[in-house]
Amino acid sequence: MAGPAKKFKPDQMGYYDREVLSRVDHKPPREDWMDTKPEFKIGNFIYPAKPKNLKYVGLPNPREWAPMDEDWKLPENWKEILLEGMAERLEKYRSFRLFMDICVRCGACADKCHFFIGGGDPKNMPVLRAELLRSVYRKNFTTAGKILGRLAGARDLTYDVVKEWFFYFFQCTECRRCSVFCPYGIDTAEITMIGRELLNLIGLNVNWVLEPVANCYRTGNHMGIQPHAYKEMTEFLLEDLETVTGVKVTPSFNRKGAEILFITPSGDIFGDPGTYTYMGYHYLFHYLESMGLDITWSTYASEGGNFGLFTSHEMIKRLNAKMYAEAKRLGVKWILGGECGHMWRVINQYMDTMNGPADFLEEPVSPITGTKFENAKSTKMVHICEFTADLIKHNKLKLDPSRNDHITVTFHDSCNPSRGMGLLEEPRYVIKNVCNNFYEMPENTIREQTFCCAGGAGLGTDEMMEMRLRGGLPRGNAVQYVQKKHGVDHLACVCAIDRATLVTLCNYWAPGVEVTGVHEMVANALVVPGEKKRTQDFRFRPLKGMEEEADV
Repeated sequence: MAGPAKKFKPDQMGYYDREVLSRVDHKPPREDWMDTKPEFKIGNFIYPAKPKNLKYVGLPNPREWAPMDEDWKLPENWKEILLEGMAERLEKYRSFRLFMDICVRCGACADKCHFFIGGGDPKNMPVLRAELLRSVYRKNFTTAGKILGRLAGARDLTYDVVKEWFFYFFQCTECRRCSVFCPYGIDTAEITMIGRELLNLIGLNVNWVLEPVANCYRTGNHMGIQPHAYKEMTEFLLEDLETVTGVKVTPSFNRKGAEILFITPSGDIFGDPGTYTYMGYHYLFHYLESMGLDITWSTYASEGGNFGLFTSHEMIKRLNAKMYAEAKRLGVKWILGGECGHMWRVINQYMDTMNGPADFLEEPVSPITGTKFENAKSTKMVHICEFTADLIKHNKLKLDPSRNDHITVTFHDSCNPSRGMGLLEEPRYVIKNVCNNFYEMPENTIREQTFCCAGGAGLGTDEMMEMRLRGGLPRGNAVQYVQKKHGVDHLACVCAIDRATLVTLCNYWAPGVEVTGVHEMVANALVVPGEKKRTQDFRFRPLKGMEEEADV
């Protein structure tokens, strides 16, 4: 990296010159891809999982090691473990074998990955990243690969190949944008998932994934928040809510016999700007209580997110089960879920075959409108944007969109809800009803073609800063475009990871743009009986026209 700012470190945004990162060289190296090795340096890899976290969840080979070391302290029979693991998964998952066999390397996905666009490394082209695994598959599981070797695109499984897997499978956010453009429908995210799952077998994992998983085992949420602390943090935030609105909100926790259990990512209670969305949920539910909403929160299953998606299929199943176990314990009828990313991909794509169907729950029906959510007939779980859009459609919410006139908004389609469950129209419908100033980013950067935040799948940690900024270039460019053209100053999204990682992305590529959740805007526009004259939003900023009256 030429000319880094000396007062900053590689894990800080200010270390990286924006002009330098903007000049991306997509010219491939002269050497064959099989002959090049990854260059580990601070800023392009994630720290390994701590031994205590591996022990907590029962994963193998817990030890201290570092990616920049020559010796990664692998088991003596690491090669046997990996090949047996691959054989087992080829037998278990038909999709894995299919994806290994049918790729014709047409290149349709080559320029679709945000890490390749922003970084220029050919091995971050989805087709080539998949070849890292596919080449070993050919060598060990196909006749052509065994006989012809390299001529058939096959190679041996070596120590350097394992290091290459670790380097590149943790430079994939499993966003699935490449899959949208694949003429054969290959889900490259599934290949990354298998790659990571194999690495787990020999103790190669990252702490930014495994610590949240271990925390979820221990406390029921990724952040490691104890049940009593979760309740106290909620009460603290609701004091701010009361200061802004004059309304005292008193939610119920762990209440047996409630009709609905609400579950949302713990990241929203832990840090800004997610906290404002968290406050928004409470304000909306308070408003609806007089209309028949019977809802409770859990301090035990206090996590909607599922970092198992970045670990293994078995871990997905184990973490997803806690929500349904808690629903059964409390005796609720159905589950309402908050603004999250991977929670919804798991629910819509894996739940039925892993944990479902949830026959002990009822098919969700809105107690306010009577709408039956038939799309949740099996999972018994409804997205908060579907729920709120239905309320607005039936004129059940008194809204004043002018309360959001002090902001100009665009919408980022979070990868998992958009591509993983088709949640495209509901958030936009909600935003347009609570906000007067809304503008879309360019068509090829939104909806199914949305660009990733570059921090999902466990990559949103500061030691990965260079790759996050490089991978964030495509989304950053789109945000900057509407910022300059329309004066956009807020980027809305429906994912807790986005609300955390997009802050850095916007600060770097589109300074001046803040990040918000959809339900922060909903609650800000909501006219609640008994509230005082509103002069501020949830962030204590003056509403438009209230600059002199606001008690800042």
